[in-house]
Amino acid sequence: MSSRGSWLQDLESSLAEDESGDELATALVVLASVAGQGVPLGEDEAHGASRRALLLLAAGGDPDRGLDLNGRAVSALADEVRTVDRQLALERGLDELKAQAKGLPHVSEALTALRATPDVAWRAYACSLLAEELGGR
Repeated sequence: MSSRGSWLQDLESSLAEDESGDELATALVVLASVAGQGVPLGEDEAHGASRRALLLLAAGGDPDRGLDLNGRAVSALADEVRTVDRQLALERGLDELKAQAKGLPHVSEALTALRATPDVAWRAYACSLLAEELGGR
């Protein structure tokens, strides 16, 4: 199995074992991040928008508390970098991952949910950009 296939299998196992549902939000962000690798977003633009979103996160209290897909920082970043072309590129990436996830019911279900809710998918992608910025790349 390819390295991409093995991470999908690992994600499938994680989701299958997650009785509380705590792993789902993380899985959505990971899937959106990988699907978004083809999104035409320059590093400088992503960095600048992420830094501005971090200021919102810090203004809201503890910046280490974790990211919220519906939080102000993630939403602001998502709105700032979203374009039709970028949204379409993310959707194509989700479709490609869905094809690779055949036989992985939990991952496939998560990808179906992302594909069915473009706003959530885009915020999950933005959350991945913010997480990269928090991680110091």
